[in-house]
Amino acid sequence: MIVYELSFRNNNQLVFKMFDKATKMYPDAKPIFHSDRGFQYTGNVFISKVEEAEMTQSMSRVGKCIDNGPMEGFFGLLKTEMFYGKKFKSLEELTEKIVEYIEFYKEDFKIN
Repeated sequence: MIVYELSFRNNNQLVFKMFDKATKMYPDAKPIFHSDRGFQYTGNVFISKVEEAEMTQSMSRVGKCIDNGPMEGFFGLLKTEMFYGKKFKSLEELTEKIVEYIEFYKEDFKIN
């Protein structure tokens, strides 16, 4: 994980903001950008962003969720450890806990 962005909506703005944050943080990186086949990643605007950043776009194959196995596993653990059987007083408290969780693992793996 290079960067992350939290939102209450899964939309283009969320993905664009995260992508822009990553490319600003690492302007010389030219990685393979792997994603699922969500509408956010298949639209012309996003494809143009990837091309402008001189990256290669890679997507999960239809019916082959194993391509996203590492991230799906992380999200599964996050849900198990953070949500099941827990109650939060506010969305702000939930957001704080998610950020703490992600930052803990980022530090554990020495990711910037």
